[in-house]
Amino acid sequence: METRYPPGAGHRLLPYAALITSIMTFCVGTSFAKRLFPLVGAEGTSAYRVGFSAIVLLVVVRPWRFGLARADAARIVRYGVALGSMNLCFYMALRTLPLGPTIAIEFLGPLAVSLFHARRAVHVAMAALAVAGLALLLPLRVGTQALDPVGILFALGAATGWGCYLVFGKRTGHLPAGQAVAFGMATAALLVVPIGIYHAGALLLTPAWLGLGLIAALLSSAIPFSLEIVALKHIPAHTHGVLLSLEPAVGALAGVLLLGETLTPAQWAAIAMVMAASIGMIATTDHVRTDMEGPET
Repeated sequence: METRYPPGAGHRLLPYAALITSIMTFCVGTSFAKRLFPLVGAEGTSAYRVGFSAIVLLVVVRPWRFGLARADAARIVRYGVALGSMNLCFYMALRTLPLGPTIAIEFLGPLAVSLFHARRAVHVAMAALAVAGLALLLPLRVGTQALDPVGILFALGAATGWGCYLVFGKRTGHLPAGQAVAFGMATAALLVVPIGIYHAGALLLTPAWLGLGLIAALLSSAIPFSLEIVALKHIPAHTHGVLLSLEPAVGALAGVLLLGETLTPAQWAAIAMVMAASIGMIATTDHVRTDMEGPET
């Protein structure tokens, strides 16, 4: 018997395909960017990513077309500083940590923001699950597979930056579409690029490495961000958040397959616990889009 599908079913799947592709492209792009570390360092790689992303957004969005009040400019500066700090800390963490655990630790930022607004006991249980996952990642036991403490601190810094990004981003929600993101990324570039220049100097201007930096920026920022914008217009907030919570696992797989990273069973369990906490928080909270979503870091 022939199976008949509803008209337009394929079109309804496109936003979900866009979001999954966004997550995969981000993780592949971040794995690619990590290969630039021996050339220009984590600071230089972050400068490439944020700098090129700012240029692309400014050219495409042209945010100066819209008026901007002084109070809104101050909000964008805070938003941009959080965005830049998040990106820089994330790449600094990747110097010594595998990709999957780094993303898992970073997810504690939006989880903390959601917990701040939580009013139910189940949310406390989800927070406890996330903390238990973090405890498995902390170097409480000495061994060859123990994660670097400095890397963990940078990952927690990225989590703090993501949380601040969400809080400050809410305060720019009334601005024209794309203006806050474009100006915010430009502000982030003003913070991150000088640090990259100080660390890598003229090496950043090496033509071949500039090309690699542009590719890394496109794969880890521009393309995932564009695909996620498409997805957000058609996917319910809860579903979007649940799918986004798969990112630590996808990142871990990308690290294993593309970078040759290895994870212990405890680290895989920690990633699963943070993902479960994220999904549980989303599934039991209303109006979570502004609390759990964020840019690809």
